[in-house]
Amino acid sequence: MTFLADIVKTVLLGVPVGITLIDIIGYVARVDGTSMQPLLNPNSGTDYVFLSRWSVRCYDVERGDVVALFSPKDPDQKLIKRIIGLEGDIIQTLNYNSKVVKVPKGHCWVEGDNASNSMDSNLFGPIAVGLITAKATAIVWPPSRWQYVKSEIPQQRIPVNLIMEK
Repeated sequence: MTFLADIVKTVLLGVPVGITLIDIIGYVARVDGTSMQPLLNPNSGTDYVFLSRWSVRCYDVERGDVVALFSPKDPDQKLIKRIIGLEGDIIQTLNYNSKVVKVPKGHCWVEGDNASNSMDSNLFGPIAVGLITAKATAIVWPPSRWQYVKSEIPQQRIPVNLIMEK
């Protein structure tokens, strides 16, 4: 009877602790698709990334961060995209209904690195930062791809207002 009691006690303690760690610290997630190529899935393989919830707990995100978010078109779908612009930034869009967009307060502009195959802000516009759930910090699988995910914006996608400041 004590063996069964030990198992029950371990489960009753372990499950809440595990859920808390996943909810606060982060988790590993599979990345499907080609929208973030060449950074993720460069050879049409499948990368697994560590998504840090801790990094976005106060929605403190920066331009260039690769983030996981709920799709504004389908809340059941999760996306992984790069933040190109923050509130107040002026973005020259790729194929949005306006050629230039000023990102409103509480929003950001996200894009996939593979612009020709990405469902991103060029399709649905600026997204509320509240849709962001985590920041991709490292590729953890396969072992041949182990690396930190750099926070950088492609030179040709830098917001217009930042180019004009230089």
